[in-house]
Amino acid sequence: MPIEENKCHSLKGTGPGLRCVVCRAGSRPEFWFISCVLLTGVFSPGGGAAAPLGGAVTPAAPLLPYPSGGEGCREGGGNMAASGEGDPEGLYGAERPGAGGLALLGLAPSAPSCPHGPALLFVKTSQGKEEGRRFYACSACRDRKDCNFFQWEDEKVSETRLAAREEYNRNHQPPFTHRQNVERYKNFVLLPLSKRRFCQECQQLLFPAEWEKHLDHQLLCNISTAQLKSPSQLLYPLENKKTNAQYLFADRSCQFLLDLIIDLGFRRVLSVGTPRLHEMIQSKASQGEDFRVRSLLLDIDFRYSQFYTEDEFCHYNMFNHYFFGGEAAREACRKFLHQDNGGRVIMVTDPPFGGLVGALAASFKKLMAMWKETGKEGHNNQEMPMFWIFPYFFESRILEFFPSFSMMDYQVDYDNHALYKHGKTGRRQSPVRIFTNLTPSMIVLPVEEGYRFCTICQRYVSSGNQHCELCNSCTSKDGRRWKHCVLCKKCVKPSWFHCNNCNCCALQNHTCEKTDAGCFVCGKAGHKRSTCPSLSSTRTACQADEKQKQKTLKRVKMGICKRSAMKHAIFSRKKVKNKKKKT
Repeated sequence: MPIEENKCHSLKGTGPGLRCVVCRAGSRPEFWFISCVLLTGVFSPGGGAAAPLGGAVTPAAPLLPYPSGGEGCREGGGNMAASGEGDPEGLYGAERPGAGGLALLGLAPSAPSCPHGPALLFVKTSQGKEEGRRFYACSACRDRKDCNFFQWEDEKVSETRLAAREEYNRNHQPPFTHRQNVERYKNFVLLPLSKRRFCQECQQLLFPAEWEKHLDHQLLCNISTAQLKSPSQLLYPLENKKTNAQYLFADRSCQFLLDLIIDLGFRRVLSVGTPRLHEMIQSKASQGEDFRVRSLLLDIDFRYSQFYTEDEFCHYNMFNHYFFGGEAAREACRKFLHQDNGGRVIMVTDPPFGGLVGALAASFKKLMAMWKETGKEGHNNQEMPMFWIFPYFFESRILEFFPSFSMMDYQVDYDNHALYKHGKTGRRQSPVRIFTNLTPSMIVLPVEEGYRFCTICQRYVSSGNQHCELCNSCTSKDGRRWKHCVLCKKCVKPSWFHCNNCNCCALQNHTCEKTDAGCFVCGKAGHKRSTCPSLSSTRTACQADEKQKQKTLKRVKMGICKRSAMKHAIFSRKKVKNKKKKT
């Protein structure tokens, strides 16, 4: 689920050390890399328009950038084109060894909880070495306005604070439980069409007795059965780029995925964060007896509990493998996976593009482990079949956790995203692809859309993806025809040229400099941002200016108070004199 870039933010620094000076301001240093995710490599400030961050300059995710503006933004930097390295996960991807910023340590056994479940454990790093204290932060929200949970790992929390936190978590839960919502839905369907209403502001089905409380809200009337079976069209997409990134499959991509699943012989789909696919499966299953595919939706959006039973939907956080419904929801998922001894089931997931890949992979592996518990012979040595929908520039990160995965050339598009549309050409094509652990030759892509089968690679590729005899593979990742660089000994994007100074291919207008260990502020080596002379002088000057402003403001206030006191005294004297004259 892509997330769009906040292009009003400005970046400071050079090379892979770009930081957002907007999100960083006024927040704790521990959250500089959580609240705003940045590009690595070449970046043209102001050159990009909308971009998915999951999602997340998102997200959940959140939210890593995929700029669509100038060539420098879109192409990224380093060797991303040829090898998939240098993906725009950037500083948020500091979970990788050797990166500076924050490292994700994972889900600790005794982790504290926020309204979104157990928090994740992070640590600040510098060149791969741990520095500073470890801390817990919300797994689902990168924006502290959405969830401001923070706790040091070694912090001793008082009983009073723990009680207040539990009370806060309870108060931030949905007004109705899943079971209550199921009962409400059953009663709602029995109402005549004229009495079926839906509050667009509260995103809630309304009964006649509740209308009075929503008089000032925008309401949808005469909710039909067809609308109830298409909740993704009835509900507003949660497009908060730092939390939800709820972009929905276009009908073309959704229908292709469903046809592919049926052709491959699967009969059950574990839909993790794919409400539109789940909705299509549920709709077709209710229409005809011949349609035997069933689906279970795992999603963090609890609004779907109004439309699906506990066997069709589980409130789930894919960043920490947390079932909000407790053991009952976990058991419903386990029961779904264990049907037919775990056979003919596939997981399809579309996470926020800005979400930490490590956290997502850990949750997906736990779902796979739940599938293996069936005890069926051969499952212990296999992975649960899976489609992971994600941008192509995350290929190296996904392969790091799932080496058996391969990327398909099929371009996934979305209904409510301005850029990710089918039919675009060149660099404007959708970057979203399907990663799977199934044999590539089994994934048949539509020939009518220009895909063809490469007999050498034994997989379907896009029309512009030509086989390179030197690399012995179809090397293109973005749908364009790539060119082979003899010096780099690999294929690169058509807009890249070999730079003798950098000894690699890059954009023609890139900056030739090595900034691996440079300061984030001035770009010079030998010191960090915290000890940068430029920052120190700037900070001292700013502090002096701030003190001067406070002094001036204090003088002004004192002057105003004195003048108002004098006026009041003079006015009081005049009133006394007037009274004496009248008497």
